Amino acid sequence: MEEAGTGTRTAARRQGRRMRAPATLEKQRDRRPAGRLTRRRIEEDREEAVFREVVSFTPDPLPVRYYDKDTTRPISFYLSSLEELLAWRPDAEDGFNVALGPPECRQPPLSSRRPRTLMCHDMMGGYLDDKFIQGSATQTPYSFYHWQYIDIFVYFSHHTVTIPPVGWTNAAHRHGVCVLGTFITEWKDGERLCQAFLAGDEHSYRAVADQLVLIAQFFRFDGWLINIENSLSLAAVGNVPHFLQYLTSQLHQQVPGGLVLWYDSVVSSGQLKWQNELNEQNRVFFDACDGFFTNYNWREEHLERTLGQAGERRADVYVGVDVFARGNVVGGRFDTNKSLELIRKHGFSAALFAPGWVYECLEKGNFFQNQDKFWSLLERYLPTHSICSLPFVTSFCLGMGTRRVYYGQEEAVGPWYHPSAQEIQPLFGEHRLEGDGQGWVKTHCCLEDAWNGGSSLLIRGLIPPEVGNVAVRLFSLQVPVPPKIFVSLVYKLEGPSAVGVALELTTGDAGSCHVGGISVLSAETSSRRSPRPLRVPPTKLAKWVGRCGQQLSGGWVQRCYEVTLRGCLLQDLFVNFSRPPGSQKEENFICRLGELQVVDANSLLTPLPQVQAVTVSHVRWQPFASEWEGGPAGLRLSCTLHWAYLLPRVRCFRIHCCRGSEGGSPSSGPSQPGRPRLLGLAFVNRYRIVGLAVAAAEPGQDGRVEFLVEPVPKEGFLVPQAEWGKAAILYSMPRTFMRQWSHVGSLHLLFFSAASPSPALSAWPGAPPCCPLSAATLGPDLGAGERATDHPVLPPPPRSLCSDVPSRRTAP
Repeated sequence: MEEAGTGTRTAARRQGRRMRAPATLEKQRDRRPAGRLTRRRIEEDREEAVFREVVSFTPDPLPVRYYDKDTTRPISFYLSSLEELLAWRPDAEDGFNVALGPPECRQPPLSSRRPRTLMCHDMMGGYLDDKFIQGSATQTPYSFYHWQYIDIFVYFSHHTVTIPPVGWTNAAHRHGVCVLGTFITEWKDGERLCQAFLAGDEHSYRAVADQLVLIAQFFRFDGWLINIENSLSLAAVGNVPHFLQYLTSQLHQQVPGGLVLWYDSVVSSGQLKWQNELNEQNRVFFDACDGFFTNYNWREEHLERTLGQAGERRADVYVGVDVFARGNVVGGRFDTNKSLELIRKHGFSAALFAPGWVYECLEKGNFFQNQDKFWSLLERYLPTHSICSLPFVTSFCLGMGTRRVYYGQEEAVGPWYHPSAQEIQPLFGEHRLEGDGQGWVKTHCCLEDAWNGGSSLLIRGLIPPEVGNVAVRLFSLQVPVPPKIFVSLVYKLEGPSAVGVALELTTGDAGSCHVGGISVLSAETSSRRSPRPLRVPPTKLAKWVGRCGQQLSGGWVQRCYEVTLRGCLLQDLFVNFSRPPGSQKEENFICRLGELQVVDANSLLTPLPQVQAVTVSHVRWQPFASEWEGGPAGLRLSCTLHWAYLLPRVRCFRIHCCRGSEGGSPSSGPSQPGRPRLLGLAFVNRYRIVGLAVAAAEPGQDGRVEFLVEPVPKEGFLVPQAEWGKAAILYSMPRTFMRQWSHVGSLHLLFFSAASPSPALSAWPGAPPCCPLSAATLGPDLGAGERATDHPVLPPPPRSLCSDVPSRRTAP
C-alpha cells in the first residue's frame, strides 16, 4: 500500500498530459478531464488502477458551456460570436457531444443525381429538450421518425454557429441521413461580423472556414448551411465565393461525404435581396459550393428560370418550402404536397423548412396522427433510400416513452426522451391491395407497449375473404448478403386473432442469386423468400436464440430464421399476415413488432472486446435531509465515468449501479454486488451521473457504490456481465463532519477499474441498496425527478450525535 509521495507523481503525470497536445482528433475526443483528481494508489502490484482520494463539499463549478448550470447534466451547445468560433479548440469536455459514428452506408449515395429531400429543423429557437445529451424527462417531446424519406437534416437556429445536438446526429446517421449545422449572420451585428472576416485578406476567411471544418470533423456531423442574411460591403461580398470554395474543398478532404449549402439571401452586389430562384445575381455562390437553398416565395416561373441556370446540377438546387406557409407560397401546412408536386415536376431537390409545424401549432395530444398525415400526403414525391450494411437491428424505439422496457421486462416508469436512443424506423403509411380487393395494412408507432425501449411498431390490417394473405414492406435495403444470415422477429398479436405472422425477404442481384438451391438468373428479377425457421441453433448461438419459438414475457413471441444465400442482394423486408387454416371469413388483426434483427452469422462468432479502463472524474457530494423527521441522513453523488471501448462495435452502453455488500474494510474479501439497476444510456465512452442518492456511512466505516458499464453490440445480443466495465467508490464520513454535520468536510474516495479481476473490497455492514428504487435516483433519460445543483442542501444533525439538541424539522 502506498501513501506518501504518490500524489506528487500523479500530479506530475496529469500536468504532462495537459502539456502534450493529442496527435489526432480521435485522441482529443477520448481525452478525460482531470476534474478534481488527487489520487493515491492503493494496490501498487495490481494491473488495474486502484486509487484513493480526498474530496470536499466545496463547489467545483463545471464549465457552463458543456453542462446545465442547474443540474450539471451534459448539454449540446452553440457559439454566439466570431470570437467564440475562432477561440474554440477541442476540449475533453466536448467528448459528450461527439456522434457515435458517420452516416450508415446507403443507396443511392447522396452524390447521385436523384433529386433529394432536405429537412430543415427550426423549432422555437432550438436547443430545447434535445440539448440534454443523456436525455430528459420531457412528457410530450417532438420526435421525427420518417427518416427514410429524407436525405439531409439541417439543424437551424439563430445563433452564429449552430452545432447540431448530438442526439439528432446519432438518429440521422443511423438512418443513413447526413446532418448539417448552420452558420448564420443577421442584422447590423451580422454586417459587422462579416466585415471582420470577409473584407480582409484570405487569412481571415480561411481561419473561419478552418474552424467550421474542424468543428464538423470533431463532432462527426457532415457540413454546413451558410446563411448570410445581412448586407455586405463590396470587399466582403467579393470574398464570399473564395470563402465558400475554400470551405467546401477543406470539408471534402476532412469529412467524407461532407456538404456546404448556400441559402438564397445576398446577391453578388452585396445587397440582401432574396431571389426565390437561381439566377445571374446569385449563381456565383452556387458555383462555389455543393448546393443552393432557395427562398420560399417562388412560383412555377421561378423554377422554369432556374432550370436554365442549374444545367446538369438541378439536383443541387434545394427549392425551399416553408411548412408554416408564411408569405406568398404555393403550399404549406397540409397543402405542402402542392409545392412538392411542382418541385419534382422540374427535377429539383426539395428543402422542407420547419415541418415541426405539426407539433408547434396543432394539438400535442394528436401529434403522431398529425405527423403521419403530413408525411403521408408527401409520400408520392419522396423517394426512399436504402440501408446497405449489416447488422440490421431495430426495436422500433422512438427514443422516447412513458416507461423503459428491456426484453419485455419493465425497468422504470415515467416519461423519458433521448433522441440518441431512437432506433431505425420503418416505412410508415397505409397500404391497400391492388384491384378491387378490400385488404389493407397500416403501420403506426405506439408508446403503449414495447419489447425493448419505449415503443413498438403497431400494424393493423384486414385480410379479405378472397385472398389468403396480406404483406407490408417495412424496410428498403441494398445489402450484399453473406453466405449465412440469422433473422429474428419479436412480435405479439393483440386480441383473439389467430392469423399467421412471418417474415419475407426480397432478394435480387445483377448476377446469379442462389437461394436454397434455386437460382435467380435475371438481373431484373426480385424473389420474395420465406426463410425456414431455425430449430437447432449452433452451440455458440444458443444463448442468443434461446428464446426462439417461446412465449416470452408480456405475451411476446420470438421467431428465428436461418437463411443460406450465395451471390444475392437483400432488397426488402416484409411482414406477411396469413389467414388461419380453414378460415373463409374476413380477418382483422392487430400485431405489435418489438424487434427485428438481420445478422451475419460469422459476426456472432467474433469475440467482443471488454470494456476497459473505467475511471471517475468530476466527483462531487452533497448532503441532503431525509423526507421524514428522524430519518437517516444521506448524500447525493455526482460524477463522470470514462472507459475505453471500440465505438464502431457498439450500439450503445447501458450504465448501472448496484447494491453494496456486507463486509468491513478494503483489505477484506471481495464484494458480492447485487442486481444492477439501470441509470441510463451512453453513446460515447463516458456518462455523467447526477444526484444519485447514497447512504451516509456510519462513523469509522466505509460506504460503497458500484457502477457497471454494459456494452450493447450492434448485433443486439446480450453481453455477459463478466465483460462489463466496473468502477467502485468507497467513501467515509470524517469524524468532524459526523459530529458537526457541516458542509465543509471531506470524504475518502476509492475507485477501481475492473475489466480484469477486482481487488478485494467490501462495504460497511448493513449497507442499504446503493441505488434506491425511487424515481429521483434514476438517470435523467429514465425520467429522473430531482435536480442536483452545485450548492449543498444542509440536513438537520443526526439525532444520535446531537441528543441534547431539541428535535425539529429543518426546511431544505
